[in-house]
Amino acid sequence: MNTRTPTVLTAAVTAAAVLAACSGGTEAGSGGGDGPRTLTLASVDQGSVEAVVKAFEKANPGVDVRYTTSGADQYQQQIRTQLSSGTAPDVMSVWPGNGNPAATYVLAEPGYLRDLSDQPWAAELPDAVQRVAQHDGKTYNAVFGLNGIGAVYNEQAMEKAGLTPPETWTELLDFCRAAAAEGTPAFALGNQDNWVTQVVQYALVATTVYGPEPDFDEQMQAGRATFAQSPWTTALDKYRTMEKTGCFQKNPLGTSYEASQQLAATGKTLGIVQGNWVIALLKEKNPKGTFTLAPLPATDDPADTLIPAAAGAGYGVNAEPKNEELALKFVNFVMSPDGMNLFAEKQGGLPSLPGTGHEAGPALAELAAFVEADRTVPFMDQLWPNAKVQQTMLSGLQEVFSGQATPDEVLEDMDSDYQAGP
Repeated sequence: MNTRTPTVLTAAVTAAAVLAACSGGTEAGSGGGDGPRTLTLASVDQGSVEAVVKAFEKANPGVDVRYTTSGADQYQQQIRTQLSSGTAPDVMSVWPGNGNPAATYVLAEPGYLRDLSDQPWAAELPDAVQRVAQHDGKTYNAVFGLNGIGAVYNEQAMEKAGLTPPETWTELLDFCRAAAAEGTPAFALGNQDNWVTQVVQYALVATTVYGPEPDFDEQMQAGRATFAQSPWTTALDKYRTMEKTGCFQKNPLGTSYEASQQLAATGKTLGIVQGNWVIALLKEKNPKGTFTLAPLPATDDPADTLIPAAAGAGYGVNAEPKNEELALKFVNFVMSPDGMNLFAEKQGGLPSLPGTGHEAGPALAELAAFVEADRTVPFMDQLWPNAKVQQTMLSGLQEVFSGQATPDEVLEDMDSDYQAGP
């Protein structure tokens, strides 16, 4: 198995993520009661799904979409309870693969999701996306976009500081020292939301682990490698080195994802290490700001640098929806060129299917170039055998930052969960 994002994604000019498409806050959409023209929707795509809902309602006069948005942590806790109690919405955010409690494999296995294999876009998904959108050969996830993780810089803040994006590990630490000396930390970090803890780690793992060992996932699956006895230790050590060097603002554990966005958007930090989905949220907080994504280096050779890029969260249909017709119509709209392009525009992402006519803007120029050059790796959790591995990692990273656990302990616990299998 090749752990790099396959070239078919390059042809599609795509790249997305499981990790995340996450955003804070809760919003209630259009009102109205249940009925033949009412669709219920739960989404983590705050800042982008709103525009898609409006476009869908405009294309379908008389349809009323009642929707909520919430952050990943809250959503993942709630959706399983709603599904098991029969109170889940018609359509819901679903992550690809097997990495968290609301991922494709996890929700499809107990029969919570409707099989979408009969929908027109299902057979058109690139192979790498199909693999994590399917369970037992059936498609359950309408993955509309691909995302990447990197350092998202506030260009106005960078210009004011007189600094440029670092291209090597040594330059990165010097960049952090220079930024801290000016009183403006390099990166905002919202580790109060535990899903955020993984983002910097994944950015570093891409280069330190998959650079020298592109078949690392295959080795793990065959029992020939472990987290604790691999360059995952190197990546985690670099993560801690970044903290000790002053790369982040004070008290990341006391900073929420929402607050970290505010810091980066307003120039209180020079940027934020996140997925490209954060760009739209930063623009909301600072419409005059310019934000660009660049790789986060982990070695002193720029040619080594890889970017995590993979299928992002899509939408699944409740196996027992109140309005199946509208649910299918909505996911098909999401997978249409209009729907994918609108999400790509609002999220700052890339469509999952070719032929939409979408062109990556300046903010994603480097991400698109890395995708085209096949210098990407999937989000790590997508190919793990169960969702417990990621949850152990997230809580463990918080404990590392608080001094309650050592990196070795966290990686050993992850190994135990991984070896437990599905």
